[in-house]
Amino acid sequence: MAQKILLDMDPGIDDAAALSIALTDDAFQVMLLTTVAGNVSVDKTTQNALRLVEFFHQENVVPVAAGASAPLIKKYVDASDIHGESGMAGWEFPTVKTTVLPEHAVVAMRQVLMNSQEKMTVVATGAFTNIALLIRMYPEVLPKIAQVVVMGGSLGVGNVTSVAEFNVYTDPHAAQILLTSGLSIKMIGLNVTLQALLSKENINKLGGINQTGKMLQALFMHYADDQDGAKPMHDVNTLFYLAQPEAFVFEDYAIDVITQGPANGATVATKDHNTNVSVATSVNVEAFNKWFMTKITAI
Repeated sequence: MAQKILLDMDPGIDDAAALSIALTDDAFQVMLLTTVAGNVSVDKTTQNALRLVEFFHQENVVPVAAGASAPLIKKYVDASDIHGESGMAGWEFPTVKTTVLPEHAVVAMRQVLMNSQEKMTVVATGAFTNIALLIRMYPEVLPKIAQVVVMGGSLGVGNVTSVAEFNVYTDPHAAQILLTSGLSIKMIGLNVTLQALLSKENINKLGGINQTGKMLQALFMHYADDQDGAKPMHDVNTLFYLAQPEAFVFEDYAIDVITQGPANGATVATKDHNTNVSVATSVNVEAFNKWFMTKITAI
C-alpha cells in the first residue's frame, strides 16, 4: 500500500531527483507538494515544482501550493551558486501551464491533514519555514502527523559554515520550532547525506536509461555540490529512508538549534533523557545507489 506523504521542498537539483521518485514510484502517494524559499526564491522553487509535476504528467494528480517567501526572522540568502540561477540549471523545461492552488501552502497543508482519515508523513527537504508556521498557526494538525522526515541539520559538519547545514541555517528559528514541537522526527543530516553519494559511474549511466535519466544527468552536470564526480543526493535520502529504513542507523538525541552568532544554524546534539529527535548516523551507500538506479530505470 502506498505511503501517503506531504512533501515540502525547495527545488533545487537534489530535490528534482527526489521528486522524480516521489512522483513516479507506486510506493508513495504525494497528497500535496508545497514550496518554500530556500535553494532559490519561492517563485522559482514553485515554478520548478510545477515543471517536474508536468514532466511526469502528474499535474492532475498532485496539487502544488506556494509557501513562505522568506525565513521567519533571518534575512534570506539563496544557494543559486550550487543549483544555478533558476534552481534547476541544465535542462530546458517547457513553459509551465499548470497553476498553483489559490491557498497559501500552510493553509493547504492544514486542509489536507485535517481531511485525512489517517495520520500522514510529512517530508521536508528545504527550509522549515512552512512547517513552523503550520505548527504555530494550526496546532490542531499535530495529532494528524505520524512523523516528520527531514533532510537538514548535521552532527559535526556544515556546508554553509563549518557547523551549519543549509536548510537549518536558512531559517534556524523555524528549525527550532519544528525540533521542539513534540512531533516524531527523523533527521537525516549532512553527516549521512555526504556519505550517500551517487557514484560517478552511475551518473554517467543515467543518460542512457530513459528521458528521466537524461534530465537528471543534465541537472547533475550543473550541480556544484561535487566530490570527485560523485554527487550527494541530500534530499533523496528522505524517500530512501521511507522505502528502506533498515539501510539507516539512528540514535536519539536532544537537538538544539543555535539561532544567532557565528554558530547560527548549528544543530547541537546531546545525549540525555530529554531526547527530541531521532538522528541518522550512518547509511548503506551501496544499497542507496542500487535503489536509486532501480527507481530511475523503472520510470
